[in-house]
Amino acid sequence: MPRTARASVGGICYHVMNRANGGTRIFECPADYRAFVNLIAAAGDRVPMRISAWCLMPNHFHLVLWPLEDGDLSRWMQWLLTAHVRRYHNARGPDSRGRVWQGRFKAFPVQQDAHLLTVLRYVERNPLRASLTPWAEDWPWSSLGSPDALTLTTPLIRPSGWVGLVNSAQTVAEVEALDRSVTRGTPLGTADWVAATVRDLGLESSIRFRGRPRKEVP
Repeated sequence: MPRTARASVGGICYHVMNRANGGTRIFECPADYRAFVNLIAAAGDRVPMRISAWCLMPNHFHLVLWPLEDGDLSRWMQWLLTAHVRRYHNARGPDSRGRVWQGRFKAFPVQQDAHLLTVLRYVERNPLRASLTPWAEDWPWSSLGSPDALTLTTPLIRPSGWVGLVNSAQTVAEVEALDRSVTRGTPLGTADWVAATVRDLGLESSIRFRGRPRKEVP
């Protein structure tokens, strides 16, 4: 996602994630998970942030954030990841050093309609997709398994039977669209909304074709 001030405006929901450097297991025990949840809460004391969903996995995390002001997303994430790296190395002793996360976090805007519900399902069913639990609500390190661990605020009310929806498989098209947005930072929404968001936030690079131009066949 481009590093522009306009790319993290307030009032828009974002799916945010990051992976451990080298794919290593970064949350090795319950204390590691709890510490990160506590840091999420502490980050809100520095920069107010609305959290719509969250899920911690052994080597990565997913957050759905709804920032209040322009630039809040970057400031909040910078504090969270910096504080976590410090905690991570301190917990592992004086010989622990080096990169913890693979790089800058990834984020993409999400339209606040059925597309947001798709993202919330995707985030909360991650442990089920990874075969870490038979039921998504049994994973304790997510907004579905521990809804009271962090205060949740969303622009949409989850429909009735939400737990069942999370446990049901998403379509191939939904997962492919989400993976594409994660990889390239492409906004997720209707065609008109995506076009307007790309223009307003300066995200044209997220929708450009990548690779060599195709040769014309005579």
